[in-house]
Amino acid sequence: MSMSTENLFRSEAELKIDLARKQKAEKYKDIGDPISLPGVPLDIKVRGNYVWVAESTHITRKIDLQTGKTVQLYKGHSGPVTSLAFCGDKKYGSGDENILITGSWDKTIKIWNTDTRAVISSTSAHTDFVKALLVVPSLELLISGSSDKSVRFWDLSSPHSPSELPPVGSISAHSRPVESLAAYLDTTGTRTRLVLFTADTMGAIKVWDVVKDSTEKSPIWRCTLRDELERHRTKINEIVYGNGHLWSASADETIQLHLYPPPTDPKLKPSPPIVHRAAFRTVLPIYLHPKLDPETFSYLLAGSGDSIIVYDVSSLDEAELVREVQGHWHDVTHLQIWLQEPTRDVWVVSGSLDGSLRKWKLSELVVPPSLIKEESKRTTAKTDESRRPLDLTEEEEKELAELMEDEV
Repeated sequence: MSMSTENLFRSEAELKIDLARKQKAEKYKDIGDPISLPGVPLDIKVRGNYVWVAESTHITRKIDLQTGKTVQLYKGHSGPVTSLAFCGDKKYGSGDENILITGSWDKTIKIWNTDTRAVISSTSAHTDFVKALLVVPSLELLISGSSDKSVRFWDLSSPHSPSELPPVGSISAHSRPVESLAAYLDTTGTRTRLVLFTADTMGAIKVWDVVKDSTEKSPIWRCTLRDELERHRTKINEIVYGNGHLWSASADETIQLHLYPPPTDPKLKPSPPIVHRAAFRTVLPIYLHPKLDPETFSYLLAGSGDSIIVYDVSSLDEAELVREVQGHWHDVTHLQIWLQEPTRDVWVVSGSLDGSLRKWKLSELVVPPSLIKEESKRTTAKTDESRRPLDLTEEEEKELAELMEDEV
């Protein structure tokens, strides 16, 4: 096959994909109360009734979820903004997190005052794209992952300082770009330590013990490789940790659950992976949210292709597919929980490569299609019932007949 023929076939395939997406865009244009963006959302975080969006347009946007209106813009990066995090300007536990942290393709990490929208500091953090940010508030520590294959640690004890963030450690054990980070504090020993998960585009998940070494003139965080978890076949797009469960979503079309720390009972076997027909770009274990009852909300949501996939994970050994939800016309890349205030209704906010955010009421997302059809049938039956002729007395029937004769 000649190069020109290959290009022709590729063009035809691309045209078909473009046409299908245009048709979906028209079909789903009003589904999920969409919020259109000028660019692609590369990261989203929901805080209160607002969603913060890291955009491919080099800006960070704060949007009111109830109105869909942009209320703040943060401009200063010279490349797409890839990652968002927050920290407080006071000691840990104050509950005041008015400091925004952003990472970008421009290789910098910027810190912003969300009251004034001013840049507080800009740090030349990596030699390639910044891809992930993680804040550990109690340790006043910021961790960044990058396309340069490294993980770096930054001192967050003085976030209002205009100087570059002080570097306090690094990891250089990955052979591919680091895409996602997760962590928890291990307080089981005599000394509190951070357990850090780092995931890369080769499918590797490494587990690290991170401890602070204060013997040096300037304290530094030292990392020891603790474990390497079962690999995915290719790129890991996201990892999420909570209550001993680490979920990983991969381009190899699987989601894996890793119990960590590993269970001591040898009878416990690893849960089988969740498999779908397209790459998983994001995973959202609803039951791990600290403000939701895990028994009531025993669901796992995932973005695969342009669909939101809903699973019942009340039995971790066998995730049950509940339904696939259509609405976006390009890959779903982000999912976040929104607890609407003051009603406390539970919503899910999705972000997609189609350049939109959409809002879904969780109670409607998790309804199986069979129940939706049954409810539709009942509604139709009620409608038909309401359209039946009214019961008439004998005199009323005669009167109606006379009126009809008069019309003739």
